[in-house]
Amino acid sequence: MRQWQLQDAKARFSEVVKRACSEGPQEITLRGEPAAILVSREEFEKMKGKKPSLVSFLKASPLKGVDLNLERDKSLTREIDL
Repeated sequence: MRQWQLQDAKARFSEVVKRACSEGPQEITLRGEPAAILVSREEFEKMKGKKPSLVSFLKASPLKGVDLNLERDKSLTREIDL
């Protein structure tokens, strides 16, 4: 991954974008410290991915069909000394 100082990345932005598309992520530093990563749209879409809905996630659960006891405990609260 190539590193760019912020001022160089600003001055050569179109080159940084082209390299992100052809070579992969480009790191941008601020005062010598890593500050940002520029990635291509294609790479971003891969990272973002499509997340399943909650319903489809629950339907695919390995616990599907397990009988759970969801009855609430009806005992009274305990007494404590404060």
